[in-house]
Amino acid sequence: MSIVDARLVVGHVPYVTEDGEVSFGTLVTALALAGDETIPPGDHVARFAGRRPCDAEGRPLTSLINSEIDEHVEGIHLRFLFSQKPEGGYRDHHHQMTSYIAMLTGPALARDPSATARTYPVVEDDEPDAVFRYLDTATSRAGISASAAKLALDNVAIIGLGGSGGYILDHVAKTPVRQIHLFDGDVFQQHTAFRAPGAASLEQLRGRPVKVDYYTAMYSVMRTGIVPHPYYLTKDNVDELKDMSFVFIAIDEGPPKRDIIAALEEFGIAFIDVGMGLYNVDGAVGGILRVTTSTPQQRDHAHDRIPFGDADPDDEYEHNIQTGDLNGLNAALAVVQWRKLYGSYLNLSHEHHSTFTIGTGALNTEDHA
Repeated sequence: MSIVDARLVVGHVPYVTEDGEVSFGTLVTALALAGDETIPPGDHVARFAGRRPCDAEGRPLTSLINSEIDEHVEGIHLRFLFSQKPEGGYRDHHHQMTSYIAMLTGPALARDPSATARTYPVVEDDEPDAVFRYLDTATSRAGISASAAKLALDNVAIIGLGGSGGYILDHVAKTPVRQIHLFDGDVFQQHTAFRAPGAASLEQLRGRPVKVDYYTAMYSVMRTGIVPHPYYLTKDNVDELKDMSFVFIAIDEGPPKRDIIAALEEFGIAFIDVGMGLYNVDGAVGGILRVTTSTPQQRDHAHDRIPFGDADPDDEYEHNIQTGDLNGLNAALAVVQWRKLYGSYLNLSHEHHSTFTIGTGALNTEDHA
């Protein structure tokens, strides 16, 4: 028995083939977890890797086999879907798997009394470098493990954690990126808490933590590889980005951003820059959210799209207006674009610049590669 890609796997299960021979297959089912504890299975089905299972006479077990499938899980080729639901459902995974094993093993025992699924092997941990502290059952339940695996980059940097940067971290932290480097020298203050993911406690705010330390503590309970850098990036230390696989930029200051982008272009590193321009109209906030992508294949447009000047004093966002939802949307658009770049999400238009206008709800994409 093992856990593979957040699925429960039982190997060496005896069954009878269409030739009337005893062979051994593999049972797989989605693992239902609450933290690090199992809960009753979410459904009653199981998947099987092997030839078509039969009774002792070599007749297919049609009462057990629901359909033929063609799925792959970490090298396991799943060919059949089983569907047998007892009255009241399965109490737990032990009940579920032993029930299916009994249905398969019964015919095998009639032909070979020594056939058994109980081999008592010594199982070693084959994932010593896993980034998550507990299994990602959301990805496996959705059947998108192959999509998520494309995001297993070595190093991703997030520059700026004031608003949108915090939400970018929230999304990226739940992908298999090995290390996430956080750059920001600012303190997590009370106004920050109202446009940040999660909820800061009164005690945390009184402690005036540096933003990168606050977020490192928050996400390190879920995963490893959060690397805090409690300072700002400038032209004097921008070389620290040389080893990054990808960079998110979520700062407003133009001159430092210009130095950072120049260095990323020199290093050949792809990046996404996010920004929001907000204004107040009769007590209602309007404006535009921007996501600009720059890759080694397409860069020139970024210098026309990204503002490099000083902050606009008339921009409501510069007055720390509380726009956590807009920060979250800006971050989500950026992370979706990042996932599209790496093939995790479908990418048909290959846009490198997009804007969302609050007043009209229009999402425009431009600079298509």
